[in-house]
Amino acid sequence: MKTTVNLKNINNLAIPATISGIAEPILSITDTAIVGNISIDGLESLAAAGIVGSFLSMLIWVLGQTRSAISAIISQYLGAGKIHEVKDLPAQAIFFNILLSLFILLSTIFIVEDIFRLFEASGKILEYCVSYYSIRVWGFPLTLFTFAVFGIFRGLQNTFYPMLIAIIGAVLNIILDFIFVYGIEGVLPATYLEGAAWASLISQGVMAILVFFLLRAKTDISLKLRFPLNKELKRLVFMSLNLFVRALALNAALIIAVREATALGDRFIGAHTIAINLWLFSAFFIDGYGAAGNSMGGKLLGEKDYNGLWMLAKKIITYGMIVSLILMLAGFIFYYPLGRIFSNEQIVLQTFYGIFFIVILGLPMNTLAFVLDGLFKGLGEMKYLRNVLLSATFLGFVPALYLGKYFGLGFYAIWIAFVVWMAIRGGALVWKFRRKFRPLLQNQ
Repeated sequence: MKTTVNLKNINNLAIPATISGIAEPILSITDTAIVGNISIDGLESLAAAGIVGSFLSMLIWVLGQTRSAISAIISQYLGAGKIHEVKDLPAQAIFFNILLSLFILLSTIFIVEDIFRLFEASGKILEYCVSYYSIRVWGFPLTLFTFAVFGIFRGLQNTFYPMLIAIIGAVLNIILDFIFVYGIEGVLPATYLEGAAWASLISQGVMAILVFFLLRAKTDISLKLRFPLNKELKRLVFMSLNLFVRALALNAALIIAVREATALGDRFIGAHTIAINLWLFSAFFIDGYGAAGNSMGGKLLGEKDYNGLWMLAKKIITYGMIVSLILMLAGFIFYYPLGRIFSNEQIVLQTFYGIFFIVILGLPMNTLAFVLDGLFKGLGEMKYLRNVLLSATFLGFVPALYLGKYFGLGFYAIWIAFVVWMAIRGGALVWKFRRKFRPLLQNQ
């Protein structure tokens, strides 16, 4: 069936994808908000949750790129009417991805103290990082599996089922956070930061189980490993490798930011933890239209409908900008209440409020980058995405950060660097899309 590019069809993909996408940062935000308000070592717990959360996000983003590669290939074959040719591809991709995740899990668990010392963690914060990570890391393969299946559904133009699973996981995590962190008097003792880690792990396990059974019940895609290897596995591997390198560059920026904030002192890493969680929340919120671009863009490319592809790009950018403006308005209206959700430490809140306006004002640039990023993944343009992130990180973010630091901007330098980073990413994607697809549009 030919793809129709209109508001209804875009929103049918974008709205569920938005809800599904924000489930990931909600897991970290819930941990951050709850542990930041505990009465015992709240500041240290908040800092540890932020450091570990950043590191785990890096691992998930780096190895979770198979999701986008699977989605791109499936959607393109769906558009070309040849979906039967890649039905055995997802199982092969997921199998190798899970093996790699287990290898990384086992290789990091024994050097966890050394890892977090690289983030400038020490003393009680380091102790809390180790205990928190040693529990949460076991959810890493579960999350990668869930993400990969989400990619299968996205390629099949279905973001509704991932949304259902994400809602269940997020709600369960919130409930378990309150139970484990604060305890139940006379029934269960309070376990504070470790309780938050167990809440996340259990939620990730439930999501993995549910998405497995949903895939079996609602699709013809089998997760049984079969040989010989699918002809598209090589392309999927190269697409994933390009996204792997891209994710390393992306997370290099996030890790450098965490390291610099930690070096400034506890109140700065606490404030940065709040800011980055809100930044990520808005990113996944806006990314719903990127997910729609990912699903529909790949299918339109498979159909060779370049007029539809051009129209899709214009519409998802417009709708994404509307969402970002709403988020900006909400950010300024709830400027102070948002901070108090995460911490009751006044010194942390004052530091956070000092830079929050930069986070808010950068949202339109974030939208341009995130929306087109999703579209480019659906088109299979992984090599270009890799090059853009490498350039934005090492020619934009890093110089801006250390130049700002040199001129004494301190904490402001980190968030100014984020603005520069996103401006380069968005601008490069607009230029490439116009250059590649405008000639095709004119020739159609």
